[in-house]
Amino acid sequence: QVQLVESGGGLVQAGGSLRLSCAASGGALRTYTMGWFRQAPGKEREFVAQNWSGGGTSYADSVKGRFTISRDNAKNTVFLQMNSLKVEDTAVYYCAASLSVAPPPKRSWYNYWGQGTQVTISS
Repeated sequence: QVQLVESGGGLVQAGGSLRLSCAASGGALRTYTMGWFRQAPGKEREFVAQNWSGGGTSYADSVKGRFTISRDNAKNTVFLQMNSLKVEDTAVYYCAASLSVAPPPKRSWYNYWGQGTQVTISS
């Protein structure tokens, strides 16, 4: 069973950037589709981005062109580069791993989750 630990969250001003990392242990990252989700206060957890185990990525419309998901399989780590941050990006960001090759962008398709990292964007 893979364990996931996120890091890199923090407080930044609108327009700034952050890079989140998700370190995996207990399994080879290359065999999983990796995703990022986020949950703002009072809202449902929502899909942000995913990187399929077979190659390829997909993004939520709200982050397309601003966020980039990538992975380093040798380091067993997945990243989320977030640029041009907006106040509405404020949320707890979760890393997740799916056993599916190309799952739909839905939390129910993801098998393992990290504990989350807080991202706060100030105006």
